[in-house]
Amino acid sequence: MFKKLKDKLKGDDHSSAGGPMGNYSQQAQFHPSNPYYAPQQPQEHTISSEQKYQPPPGPPPGHGPSNSGYEPPSGPPSHFPQQPPPSWDPPPYHDWTVIPDTSQLPPPPSIGYESSPTANATGEEGARALAWTQANPLWPPQNLTSATHAAIQSAQLALLKAPTYIGDLMPQQQAGHWKCRTHAKCTDSAILTNLPMYSVRWDSPLNTHRPKTIYFELKVLGIGRGGFSRSGVDSGIAIGFVAPPYPTFRLPGHERGSLAVHSDDGRRYVNNCRGGNDCTTPFQPGETVGIGMTFAPPKNPPSYDQSQGGTILDIDVFFTRNGKRVQGWDGNEELDVESEGGAMGIRGECDLFPAIGVFGGVDFEVFFHPAQWLYHPF
Repeated sequence: MFKKLKDKLKGDDHSSAGGPMGNYSQQAQFHPSNPYYAPQQPQEHTISSEQKYQPPPGPPPGHGPSNSGYEPPSGPPSHFPQQPPPSWDPPPYHDWTVIPDTSQLPPPPSIGYESSPTANATGEEGARALAWTQANPLWPPQNLTSATHAAIQSAQLALLKAPTYIGDLMPQQQAGHWKCRTHAKCTDSAILTNLPMYSVRWDSPLNTHRPKTIYFELKVLGIGRGGFSRSGVDSGIAIGFVAPPYPTFRLPGHERGSLAVHSDDGRRYVNNCRGGNDCTTPFQPGETVGIGMTFAPPKNPPSYDQSQGGTILDIDVFFTRNGKRVQGWDGNEELDVESEGGAMGIRGECDLFPAIGVFGGVDFEVFFHPAQWLYHPF
């Protein structure tokens, strides 16, 4: 009796080690804390080996004849819309002749030149000027006194001789009237005024909420004295504006914070040390030319993000000849890659000074007072 009981216990131990419950215990140990995995306990079947499976009588459901008389309706259910057959027709033709509205887009960059046919400066001078501007950042707007601002409004501006300038600067009897004469050996030089014509603190439309125009004229008396030339043109004049500080051994328009129109090739230069852009024809003796800028509150005020680097003021730059406006351009236009720093310094964020550039032997007069101008921008 004890032997039979012992054999029975041995049989139970064997089934618990290798039977279905034993396998379940091993499986559960691999995922003891996984609530998404709970294998089911297998069920024991008591069907003996002598019993055989007997299929149910009759055919499988859905395969035999039906006595219900049910017939499925033809076509889709009524609550589903009838779909048209697929079409292989091409999509409708897009009318490419319709021109989209581009009035809100910035003007495209004008076609520039790699070099000027009359350029007289060397590449070494350009590299020196670039290093100079990198070492001398633009000045912030200055706090001018009311007396100084009144002197500017009455055209009491004086011309300052650049270190490279060889010639004479002669003030005339009327305020704002100067006569200038250079030597044939004068190299590139920028003549600036002692005071700005545009003061951010006093004139910016962001402060005054009204437009501000700056302008002056220059009369060409003579160009050339038979001096030396590096490119066939021995002398020239440039008229424009600069933001200080500026390398006065370069013509205005060639370096950062400047714009100008040049007499030798008739091109306009905006922070451009290469070939500039088409603007007018070369200046001739006896002609009077003028340069102006109008800053105005933006017609389409920018968003916060745009104001960090986009349009801040509406800027109209214009060039006159013998009392008539002949050219103009948007001061916010997109500039080409030759313009170092884009329009930095000349978008109304810095004080601006009138600037006259010269090289070689030239004679000219400068007029800062409105009573002396042929063109009246106001």
